Amino acid sequence: MLLVYRLPIKTIVSLVAITTFCYVRPSVQYTHARDSACVRQSPRKTPVYKYPSQINCQVTEFAGTKMEAPYSEKLRSEFLQVLRSRRCGEVPLCVELGKPVTNPMYQETPRPLFSKAGEQGRLPVLILSLKEENNVRRPAIVFLHSTNKCKEWLRPLLEAYASRGYVAVAIDSRYHGERANKFTAYQEALISSWKKGDTMPFIFDTVWDLIKLADYLTTQRKDIDPSKLGITGESLGGMHAWFGAFADTRYSVVVPIIGVQGFRWAVDNDKWQARVDSIKPVFEEACIDLGKKKIDKEVVEKVWNRIAPGLASQFDSPYTVPTIFPRPLLIVNGAEDPRCPIAGLKTPLLATEKAYKDAQCPEKFKLVVQEGIGHQMTPFMVKEASDWLDKFLK
Repeated sequence: MLLVYRLPIKTIVSLVAITTFCYVRPSVQYTHARDSACVRQSPRKTPVYKYPSQINCQVTEFAGTKMEAPYSEKLRSEFLQVLRSRRCGEVPLCVELGKPVTNPMYQETPRPLFSKAGEQGRLPVLILSLKEENNVRRPAIVFLHSTNKCKEWLRPLLEAYASRGYVAVAIDSRYHGERANKFTAYQEALISSWKKGDTMPFIFDTVWDLIKLADYLTTQRKDIDPSKLGITGESLGGMHAWFGAFADTRYSVVVPIIGVQGFRWAVDNDKWQARVDSIKPVFEEACIDLGKKKIDKEVVEKVWNRIAPGLASQFDSPYTVPTIFPRPLLIVNGAEDPRCPIAGLKTPLLATEKAYKDAQCPEKFKLVVQEGIGHQMTPFMVKEASDWLDKFLK
């Protein structure tokens, strides 16, 4: 079920709910849509380097280095089989009106008020757009939130994109926002996935929702150009954008922000700690179950294999990021990000660059790394993402 929310003004906000997982709602307007978040200039001397000129890399050979269409489709098909493996069955796309959220769910301090929903089979969707009289189809941008946040947290960015002519879309990822019924909903879902192996709340289940969201946006929205559907997100949202674009080629322009990383590389090079710390309770539980005194690489690998099968192997970044070609892809990271170490991106970046060169469209792939920045989305990153989306969607 897709739940969509909309409100009336110069900007229309839709709140939707889709069943598989979503909501739909009337238009909402905003008298003062802000676009500063997307157009704000970075400081004059923000140190940035762009791949590959300032990254020294060595090519590592691995299966599927040459990204041809048959290989990409085979890998995508295997991934969709994994997504379907823990579902009872598919249901027809169903969209219904939803109510605006007055107390969004933030699973972090200060403790928020709780939602009454918590259903994972309905996908709450927030849509903002300018109120137009001419019924022109416009490009759409899906923006995905980070861990413990929700779609309402992205509202200033959605308003900014909507004010510039986009249909701006955000969802609550699994066990977040309206889909969380308690402060610890997401962490408990991860632990349950480890214990039972019946769900995939880390990345994969939300990717399934993004496929259903694309169904809705491209077939049931008369205000959206189905050929111009961009996707971006921060941190966990960046991972959702990466895997969503891998799974569904209808996402035509892709901008993961501080999300792309090498899960296998992190395990092999003992750089997994920062990523593990972001969802530590599930690893602590696994540590106990495995009879370990502390979390180590064996625990990390077993948890990834259990809650997101293939994440640190066949669906890791060296294999899935290159399959996004020939669609425009911008990867934005911080040079000091411990959760997405730049060193762990050498192999996937080289493979991706090669895929775009082989497809004769090298200009459609770029990595921007902001020096001196850790795991943080900065105004500079937002501006880079905005420029990239404008370049290929408008």
